[in-house]
Amino acid sequence: MPTECITFRETNYFSSLICDYLEEREALQPLYNRFPKIENFKAQIEEKAKNGLSEGSRKILSESLLKQYQKTEASEITLQNIEALKKQNTFTITTGHQLNLFTGPLYFLYKIVSTINLSTELKQKYPEYNFVPIYWMATEDHDFEEINFFNFKGKKVQWNRNASGAVGELSTEGLDVVFQAFSKELGVGNNARALRNLFQEAYTKHTNLADATRYLANALFAAYGLVIVDANTKELKQLFVPFIEEELSKQSSFQEVSKTNKLIEELGFGTQVNPREINLFYLTKKLRERIVFENNVYSVINSDISWSESEILEEVKSHPERFSPNVIMRPLYQEVILPNLCYIGGGGELAYWFQLQDYFKKVKVVFPMLLLRNSALIKTQKQAEIQEKLNLSTVDLFLNQEDLLQKKTRELSAIEIDFSKQKAHLEKQFADLYKLAKQTDKSFLGAVAAQERKQIKGLENLEKRLMKAQKRKLQEQLEKVKTLQNQLFPNCSLQERNANFSPYYLEHGEELIPELIKELKPLRGDFTIITI
Repeated sequence: MPTECITFRETNYFSSLICDYLEEREALQPLYNRFPKIENFKAQIEEKAKNGLSEGSRKILSESLLKQYQKTEASEITLQNIEALKKQNTFTITTGHQLNLFTGPLYFLYKIVSTINLSTELKQKYPEYNFVPIYWMATEDHDFEEINFFNFKGKKVQWNRNASGAVGELSTEGLDVVFQAFSKELGVGNNARALRNLFQEAYTKHTNLADATRYLANALFAAYGLVIVDANTKELKQLFVPFIEEELSKQSSFQEVSKTNKLIEELGFGTQVNPREINLFYLTKKLRERIVFENNVYSVINSDISWSESEILEEVKSHPERFSPNVIMRPLYQEVILPNLCYIGGGGELAYWFQLQDYFKKVKVVFPMLLLRNSALIKTQKQAEIQEKLNLSTVDLFLNQEDLLQKKTRELSAIEIDFSKQKAHLEKQFADLYKLAKQTDKSFLGAVAAQERKQIKGLENLEKRLMKAQKRKLQEQLEKVKTLQNQLFPNCSLQERNANFSPYYLEHGEELIPELIKELKPLRGDFTIITI
């Protein structure tokens, strides 16, 4: 598998905030703890060991995970990792993702591969410690419309049903119909058979979405010791009780995140999320709604549930599983119950993590290192050959399509489509006219300026018309450029954000994930282009 890398900035698909972070811009340093370099993990390990999980908390974590895996056939290495979490020299590397149908977008794989590979790299550098790759399932989310589909070869495979409450507890009812529709699209062959079996085993033989997703992720990654966490359990929420109580009584997250948001805005960036006064939901079987505090009463919106302060604190003690952190508090919950060193996420995720460090300091929890997950573009050998014939660089492929077509038109055209020299000549002539106008009648300056704008505009229009004419003349060659880019960037978006893993598995089978493990380097900090 030949690979090539370009910077994230060169892709034009990542925010200036993320690009500045990757380039270690000094102004951003107040927003994170340590930059993710292999040598910086030693200090992170020492800090987490000093201020991390107690022996009792580690035991609760390990036993809770074993209970969750009772319905899943875990690999020996995964079971060893779960057992190792009881030891004080064991730490985790974590990524998280929604329970998207059949993994959703391709980058689901890249997140987990990044987590596995970083754990391996750390073990090589620091052999006296254990490092466990974690996939945190977002079982408490309630945005069903974000997860109920995936794209397969330009078609949307969708699960239609009414849904409410946390998605992890959703019944898999109706997914047998989705399976039948998807199965027809897969065609024949061993790889198609393997995908059918994977979907059918995950979604028609498990009763809820959390169990189905655990089965799916385990089937794909168990060989690498991946540990899958569903944090929506009473025993794990019990470890988080002091922080739930502080949130209800003091609203620390709102105060601290609001201050950080001001700093981010002063740096010239937008904020990803806005904190609420209380960043908790109340969670029951079919309900996940915000808790608000008004007129000295705590209540759950869109319900008739309410408490006094003493009553809600008693509810926390008795039923911590009913309190669900939102996007502001979920990262804290993760870091409280895991011996975690590093969180691996996409650009949007890292953007909201940057809002949280002061909040973590306030509640005295170690802030993890933040690593942008691997991103990749997968090309076939045939596509690579077409790219070479069309004389397209890798950076060219990432251009906006109209910019790419104009660039290629200029390169292919026998006529120069660039009126820069004419514009420069015109500007020189008008410079002389301005001098003349100043010497005669200053009121003449406005007329000169208007004429200059008119003639420059005329040249620009002629340039556009010439470009349009040459595009028509070179239509056949430009169509090949357009076709290739559309194949690699479906819907003019990054492949990894649009396509599902299944078309690539159809093509490459069980070798797909081992090749990704081999090629993706989490600490390299570049966008990877892989030719299969």
